[in-house]
Amino acid sequence: MKRLASILLVLSITVIAIAQDSSQSRAILDKTHSAYMLSDGIKLSFTSAMGEAGSNDFDSQKGEAFIKGNKFRLEMEDMIIWFDGTTQWVLLKDVDEVNISNPTESELATVSPVALLSIYKEGYTLKAPVTKTVNGKSVYSIDMNPIAVNSDIKSISVAVDKTNNRLVQVILTMSNDLLTKIDITDYNDNFKYNDSEFTFNKNNHPGVEIVDLR
Repeated sequence: MKRLASILLVLSITVIAIAQDSSQSRAILDKTHSAYMLSDGIKLSFTSAMGEAGSNDFDSQKGEAFIKGNKFRLEMEDMIIWFDGTTQWVLLKDVDEVNISNPTESELATVSPVALLSIYKEGYTLKAPVTKTVNGKSVYSIDMNPIAVNSDIKSISVAVDKTNNRLVQVILTMSNDLLTKIDITDYNDNFKYNDSEFTFNKNNHPGVEIVDLR
């Protein structure tokens, strides 16, 4: 009985420690997410790389993100993405086509730093933050995994700058082992955006074919 009591005590302490670790990670992400949501406008410069997990062959491109709350516009070499909080427009430059959709949370997470930062709030287990150096900065590295076994997302790793709670890097691994790594190269929160900047205006893109997937 003493041995059983000792085992139960150790298990209880372990559970409490895990809860504290998870709470610490959640507090870090809460600060980062709040800064995003409270700003009138954020402009991010980033590099996005996509490829198979474990492979050295990645498709990489640079881009800029313009963010206001849960709205964003992403401008990359081959596409522009607008999201007004509900509807998403994806302009494929090489074929002059715009696809309209109402994306799911996991679909948004593949393109939006804000969606990635809010996705942790429910349905995910958080590991304890680990201090490491990413892109020359001292960061909290936090790994999270979905609770649902059938989730499209396999795992997410987020790096947050320890000095200012800003996002430095996100690594997203999907269930099909497709990996997306987003490195934030510049962060500026001194912008004010109109909501119209997060919707597609067909008058600015004459001749573009519109495909409604909703």
